[in-house]
Amino acid sequence: MKKFLNVGGSPAAVAALFLGLGFSSAALAQVQALPVVQAVVSTPPVQAVRPAPRPTPLPLPALVDAQGAAPVLDEQGKCLATAVYFESMGESLEGQLAVAEVVINRAESGQYPSNWCAVVKQKAQFSFVRAGRFPSIDTGCEAWRKARAIAVIAANNLASALPDDVLWYHADYVSPSWGRRLDKVEKIGAHIFYRA
Repeated sequence: MKKFLNVGGSPAAVAALFLGLGFSSAALAQVQALPVVQAVVSTPPVQAVRPAPRPTPLPLPALVDAQGAAPVLDEQGKCLATAVYFESMGESLEGQLAVAEVVINRAESGQYPSNWCAVVKQKAQFSFVRAGRFPSIDTGCEAWRKARAIAVIAANNLASALPDDVLWYHADYVSPSWGRRLDKVEKIGAHIFYRA
């Protein structure tokens, strides 16, 4: 029981466990006198988990417009926006959001690198990436503004286009062999999305 307390078990949980197992109140008093120490677990840096989904207060176009002309992005946000820009420029806003969500889902899945830049730059995953580098972006165009807004919306889970277990997609004009091994979830615009 001391081991349970030393990894963060609460005294109330211990009391319930002891009483449920039929221990006496004297035994329970001895256990409650033990100091409680929270466990510290060292883990590698992981992309921050997105907030829980919220009901969309505005339609997606209004959310994009609400981001203004220049949403502020950190390095990870820029990588996410870059994937949206090159992978889904010209698609509907829902299609762009779906692409962003696949990148985020991969980073949170444990099957891919744990941050958005590493997911996007992973070898042979995104065709626009060449030797780990991104092509130049026309930063003054409307498509880049939308991509940045979609990155902010996806990162903050302000709207959703796909379930969290969707990790793959491809354009509808190609038929990769791996697509036959996965479950098709949805087609949005020119992309088909899959889960395992």
